[in-house]
Amino acid sequence: MQQTSTLKQLAQILNMSISTVSRALKNHPDIAEKTKQKVRELAASLEYEPNAYAIQLRTNVSNVLGIMIPTITNFFYDTFIASVEEEARKAGYSLLIMQSGESSEVEQNNLKLLKKNRVSGLFVSVTKENNDISAFEKLEEQNIPVVYIDRVPHHENCNKICLADTESATLAAYALIEHQKKNVLALFGYPNLSITEKRLEAFIHTFQTFAPAAIVNCRFPDQTKAAKKETLHFLNSKNIPDAIFCMGDQILMGVMQALYEKKIKIPEQTAVISISNGFIPTLFQPNITYIETSGKKLGKYAFKRMMECLHGDKTFKEILVPSILVSGNSL
Repeated sequence: MQQTSTLKQLAQILNMSISTVSRALKNHPDIAEKTKQKVRELAASLEYEPNAYAIQLRTNVSNVLGIMIPTITNFFYDTFIASVEEEARKAGYSLLIMQSGESSEVEQNNLKLLKKNRVSGLFVSVTKENNDISAFEKLEEQNIPVVYIDRVPHHENCNKICLADTESATLAAYALIEHQKKNVLALFGYPNLSITEKRLEAFIHTFQTFAPAAIVNCRFPDQTKAAKKETLHFLNSKNIPDAIFCMGDQILMGVMQALYEKKIKIPEQTAVISISNGFIPTLFQPNITYIETSGKKLGKYAFKRMMECLHGDKTFKEILVPSILVSGNSL
């Protein structure tokens, strides 16, 4: 109602019809340039702004994209969001960002809110609990594209933008083998996620193929505190690992806390390598060697794919963001 009266006010002052004012504001070709100019000048002086919500109700289309991730207090997701926001702003879109907190129930409630806000598309990184993507598939049926990022479902018929999980774990394993590490503690994340499964399989396969005599102890701490506990357990054993592999930044922080607490020299006593977004490894001395998995690059790939979907591409694609080895002094 408020938006109608505003258009009505403009029309009354200019002695024009509401439809003429509306079309002039939309730069309609049937409206004379002189008329458009008058309407624009008055609209500017009255600080007129189109009612975006009313437009959404009328057209059932919005310029809002949803992002749903497990947590926003994660540097990787922080850089992902910043990257998507930069691209979205250029394309005239805004973002609605929600976190699931690793709860499938919260994830479903968030999904309802996103639908109520008529998002045009959704980027989502699934929770560790989620083995059912039927609710997301219903969005696709309603012509709302879903682009899965980072933590993606096992399901084949969907758009997935992933870090090169197999490549990153293989690079890490090769680096440890090249440095002749024989007793490795490998710390992975949630075991039921596809991202963990791929990295675990690649890491173990590389050692079995190129260093079959090496001992590789795999554990699955979920966060920093658990990673510290697992690391301390092995550091307190008689056979201290000569290298530790960390699947992500949260695990790396727990490992480093344990190594500092036990005053372990890096890399002389125990070497460290991690898969990382790139910032956390630089906080430690020595700097940690890591396999870069860039949230920024992931954001750009994901946004490009979203735009393709919004412009009519109905195919499903899985796109991998390449990984690179960044050398520190921890090996």
